[in-house]
Amino acid sequence: MEKLIEGSIALLMDLIRTQSFSEEEDQTANIINTYLQTYGVQTHRDLNNVWAFNKYYDPSKPTVLLNSHHDTVHPNKDYARDPFNAEIIDGKLFGLGSNDAGGCLVSLIATFLHYYDKQNLKYNFVIAATAEEEISGLHGLEWVVPKLGNLEFAIVGEPTQMHLAIAEKGLMVLECKAPGRSGHAAREEGENAIYNAVKDIVWFQSYQFPKTSEIFGPIKMSVTMINAGTQHNVVPSSCDFVVDVRITDAYTNDEVLDIIHQNTISDIHPRSTRLKPSSIDINHPIVKAGLALGRTTYGSPTTSDQALLSIPSLKLGPGDSARSHTADEFIYVSEIEEGVPLYIKMLDQIVL
Repeated sequence: MEKLIEGSIALLMDLIRTQSFSEEEDQTANIINTYLQTYGVQTHRDLNNVWAFNKYYDPSKPTVLLNSHHDTVHPNKDYARDPFNAEIIDGKLFGLGSNDAGGCLVSLIATFLHYYDKQNLKYNFVIAATAEEEISGLHGLEWVVPKLGNLEFAIVGEPTQMHLAIAEKGLMVLECKAPGRSGHAAREEGENAIYNAVKDIVWFQSYQFPKTSEIFGPIKMSVTMINAGTQHNVVPSSCDFVVDVRITDAYTNDEVLDIIHQNTISDIHPRSTRLKPSSIDINHPIVKAGLALGRTTYGSPTTSDQALLSIPSLKLGPGDSARSHTADEFIYVSEIEEGVPLYIKMLDQIVL
């Protein structure tokens, strides 16, 4: 165990030192691939995704997916430290991607290696280190899952302080165009698209969906961008605005979109309906295993690759979501030291 944790911390420091912005993860994929191979693991790679199965993989057994991502966002302008300088100070491992989600990824890799050459397990394991999570890209986990065979359930590594995120909100971003007709602002001409947009914006602000999630409460819709007009004396013929919709497990994305279309006059197109709300039954064995170890459950308001999975999935990992995408990002070394054994203790209750 001590060797696995030491290797995990060293791997994380190597990943931090290597730029891996979304769609530019080639070098970190190389590092992960080589690291697994040093343990004798036969790896698979497609684009910037790396995955591997346990040594005694048995297609007749169910398979557990261990997944996290190795891409990062760009460092924000408030960084006071070099985001690619991995160093440990007062127990904090600093660096871009340390918390989101490098600490989770290396801890899951250590967990996979712990089980890799064990025989007579009730489950198979597959570790998948995937790309493009930060941009919800098409060539990350969604690209890899069809290559992994039948999966029973997944642990998705995101910073949750090793508590159990048993549900996650879905996300739709809506591109909206309110109609109008241009005219001179000094005369009673035209139809002002801004005024039509306001009608829909007020609806987005005030509408309450009939069904409420037991975990998340109501769906949240927020108008976040707006643009209209060409000059002060011309009535605008169109008004564009963007709506961020966080969808709960009470509705599907398509159901929410249908309700929006029925109640608005704007031309509305979702950028994507792929990021679905997800959840796992509180009585699922992996959740019960976590509860038995003193972990708590909650619903996560943030979106991850969990939204791309159609199997039961649990979001779980060392680190704190509040640190994600912040300046001078860090993870406590102790969080990794505690996270790896916790992953293993939970899984032992199921796979042994």
